[in-house]
Amino acid sequence: MPERVVTNDDIVALVPDAAPEWILRKTGIETRRWAAEDEATSDLAAHAARRALEHAGLPVERIDHLIVSTSTGDFPQPPTATLVQHLIGATGAACLDINVVCAGFVYGLELARALVGARPGSHALVIGADLYSRILNFDDRRTSVLLGDGAGAAVIGEVPDGRGFIDFDLSSYGDAQDLIKVEAGGSRNPATAETVANGGHLFTMQGRGVRDFVMDNLPPILEKQLSRVGLTTDDVDCFVPHQANGVLLRELVERCNLGRAHTHLVVEKYGNVGSASVPVALDDAVQSGRIKDNDLVLLAGFGGGMSVGSGLIRWSS
Repeated sequence: MPERVVTNDDIVALVPDAAPEWILRKTGIETRRWAAEDEATSDLAAHAARRALEHAGLPVERIDHLIVSTSTGDFPQPPTATLVQHLIGATGAACLDINVVCAGFVYGLELARALVGARPGSHALVIGADLYSRILNFDDRRTSVLLGDGAGAAVIGEVPDGRGFIDFDLSSYGDAQDLIKVEAGGSRNPATAETVANGGHLFTMQGRGVRDFVMDNLPPILEKQLSRVGLTTDDVDCFVPHQANGVLLRELVERCNLGRAHTHLVVEKYGNVGSASVPVALDDAVQSGRIKDNDLVLLAGFGGGMSVGSGLIRWSS
């Protein structure tokens, strides 16, 4: 995570008609992190990648595939994954970016599972990284107070029998594409002085619509997934969701009947960090001892598109 801590008091100096107590009540967020002026998404991603490799005890030369999930890449071209490859020295690794916004890390894990499964003994590095502080519209208080910057990474490889990935469920709903978007900067609305002046390159989100989408779609997806592999919500030891909004997540846990599991939240100190939310929360849960060997871990990401990704892992320490 970037070093700069941005408090609710700091935010209200930029956002009209916002107050610290209102932000906390509506979002559960107390602080978030913003990147330094000379930091870009690839820098945060490279830091996370190095830490993941260190924890895995694996030299960078053993990485065969490098996947970066981001919706705030350094440039439209080249892929941010290639920039990370250069920064960490992952020479020869196949690099690609995916953009499924906040569901992207879970999508990346499923891609990595397929790639590693096709070539036993290989390894993939999956990184979720976003830097939203550069595209915030501070006139939109409901969105701008939520978002921060960060990156998280995981090394994917073989684990002992009875451990590792159990199942993934990925789905997208293009009819809801307007709920989260950046209007300008692509081939439909290329960058011009007018699009910049009109704020077309800034992040927009219909908060109520996103909340309704998540509540309508995620609970049945998780229930169906667990049932498909012969499990129930009572079997889940740790639930690691996308850290969208603390208030929304408390409602989601109740709606999904996951009250018996430990739901790991870092949203109060990091805010919503897009693709980085799930890996950052997962790492925090592991490092704090909330996830132990043989625990059943349920990951859930949801974001622009709209897209949903969930994954079940039998944890191996």
